[in-house]
Amino acid sequence: MTQADRNILVVAHAHRDDTVDAAVRVIEALSSAGARPVLAADDLEELRAAAGSFPAVATLGADIPVEDLELAIVLGGDGTILRAAELVRGGPAPVLGINMGHVGFLAEIERDDMDDAVRRVIARDYRVEERLALSIQVKDAAGEVIYETWALNEATVEKASRERMLEVVIEIDGRPLSTFGCDGVVVSTPTGSTAYNFSAGGPVIWPTVEAIAVVPLSAHALFAKPLVVGPEASVAIEVLERTNGIGILWCDGRRSHELPPGARVVVHRSTLDVRLARLHPAAFTDRLVRKFRLPVEGWRGPSSTSGDIATVPIDTTRTAEGRA
Repeated sequence: MTQADRNILVVAHAHRDDTVDAAVRVIEALSSAGARPVLAADDLEELRAAAGSFPAVATLGADIPVEDLELAIVLGGDGTILRAAELVRGGPAPVLGINMGHVGFLAEIERDDMDDAVRRVIARDYRVEERLALSIQVKDAAGEVIYETWALNEATVEKASRERMLEVVIEIDGRPLSTFGCDGVVVSTPTGSTAYNFSAGGPVIWPTVEAIAVVPLSAHALFAKPLVVGPEASVAIEVLERTNGIGILWCDGRRSHELPPGARVVVHRSTLDVRLARLHPAAFTDRLVRKFRLPVEGWRGPSSTSGDIATVPIDTTRTAEGRA
């Protein structure tokens, strides 16, 4: 493969000037290195309008199929990274996130390290992590599949009206577990465990642990605690026909589908994982400390004679600054 055959997708919103400038900079760096920058049609239109003059790029779909992408460089926060994962779905390209937002938990690096990231992409100096994704089906009361989608972070069944409550049955591996009224239910991957699942009181799951979390939202029940099931488990949420109102399915906060009474949402592991590009072999613990700015002052580290796993000291200065 020649450099010119290397198709690198750049994903960025044109809503902020710094992101527009960063997109132009990345595109020019890729072109200078002999690679072919690629943009989705919507992004290209918005960025051209925001930047005025804009470098020449190929268009995803019209010029370059998703199967021919080598990698996606994402400039933005977690929402933009989720959109990029959607754009490359079905192809081999991993996603590399450069945080231009706030927490940016899915992002690999911060904007200050953007030039080094592009250099390492050109040098193919990165590793790829496979992340568990979810496959979701919605069935009607007759059992017919009426909607199918997928999620990297979570699938959430929620009430559609503030004044109404959902009546649901939770099912695990074909067996009913509990019935209760609630505001909704979050079904999360380990990747999504630090997103909606975390805010709802669910457990943080290390990415190396293959599991699925099930977290009821404001449930009126004695037994409605967060659950962690195996990666091959099938989780179903039935909206009972006696529910006074409708529900709605949200996947990664991006795709939705209305759930009438009697609808059944079936969630299980997707056969297609999501690939994330990583530049640094940082421990997930360090990522938690850095992104959530957790206090670690006073930590002395494991004793060198205790047999504990060797640990690289955390740079608390950089942690406090929120830097990668």
